[in-house]
Amino acid sequence: MVPASSREPGRLVNRVQVLDHPFIQDRLARLRDAGTGTGEFRDLVRDVSSLMAYELWRDWPLAEIPVRTPLETTRCRVLAGRKVAVAGILRAGLPMIEGVLRLLPQAAVGHIGVYRNPENLEPVQYSCTLPEDAGERRWLVVDPMVATGGSMCRALDLVRASGAGEVTAMCLVAAPEGIARVQRSHPGVPVFTAAVDSHLDESGYIVPGLGDAGDRMFGTK
Repeated sequence: MVPASSREPGRLVNRVQVLDHPFIQDRLARLRDAGTGTGEFRDLVRDVSSLMAYELWRDWPLAEIPVRTPLETTRCRVLAGRKVAVAGILRAGLPMIEGVLRLLPQAAVGHIGVYRNPENLEPVQYSCTLPEDAGERRWLVVDPMVATGGSMCRALDLVRASGAGEVTAMCLVAAPEGIARVQRSHPGVPVFTAAVDSHLDESGYIVPGLGDAGDRMFGTK
């Protein structure tokens, strides 16, 4: 075991940061476990998403405001800065959105419907609903897996086309191939993940990965 005092926090290297907080890594191990049931899997995805959002927004600006306590009025620090929107890739991104909203319930929400063509592994878009004031918001685009990177790239295309400026991508597990594709298509977008795994198999699944995150969340297989 690596002592907590000797671990270094994840660093943003080539616009990719692995969030290695012990609580995140513990829950990721349980997500990987094939014996984890549907309900627990969804809860874990929500938990990890909240923890990851907490970590990646450590630099959030604060403003001081007066607050009256039961004894006196004092100065307290509260969140400041730009409004936020979180966009999730359907369907597996839904619990991740819920996890982020635990921290920022006031955030606007976008839904992007994309599925992967099983023959050529390319993304196919079937819906997109985003807030109208996209250019005024700080964006977080979430999907549990960045495998080939096609779905995340399509989602980033759509968010950018809506007028968004500051955009971050967040996933639970990524493959090197998917990260490379995102970096080629959107070099200015930082990617936050809990793990970068070994590779993609011949079917485009991340190894060792989580399996099919959507099926495991909703019990469809």
